[in-house]
Amino acid sequence: MVFDQDGKVTGIEEKPLHPKSDFAVTGLYFYDDQVVNIAREIRPSERGELEISDVNKCYLDMGRLEVSLMGRGYAWLDTGTHSSLLEASRFVEILERRQGLKIACPEEIAWRLGYIGDEQLEAIGSSMGKNGYGQYLLKILKKTSLHGPSDAFDLESQSLPVVSEGR
Repeated sequence: MVFDQDGKVTGIEEKPLHPKSDFAVTGLYFYDDQVVNIAREIRPSERGELEISDVNKCYLDMGRLEVSLMGRGYAWLDTGTHSSLLEASRFVEILERRQGLKIACPEEIAWRLGYIGDEQLEAIGSSMGKNGYGQYLLKILKKTSLHGPSDAFDLESQSLPVVSEGR
């Protein structure tokens, strides 16, 4: 991605050999319903692939592209090769083991945001109680009931790594 001095996106490059900036598109997109019509018009690139960057360029050309930069504490991990996928897996495993927290655990996020209650989280955790994931869900529920809500987990400020799509 290329930005002007005001932080506005001025260009998108698909897999450049010599990038014009240090910013990369991580592969997390939210589109309106117009994207279907835009995608129908996209033609294969020189590599013979339909490029999501071409969709994003259409939104840029229409003046409707919005970009959010990931701040400090986030990680972008390439997962486009066998070795980079293994590296990303190791990164996640090390963080989870050292912090004692799961990264992007949908049930935990839903529970902490109030979308599901204690009973539902317990039922989900119990259904997987013999594996580490289910045990984790039960552990966070028990920990919270013993000590009250965790101040350490604020979804607004918590920085969790983001694993991107492959290159």
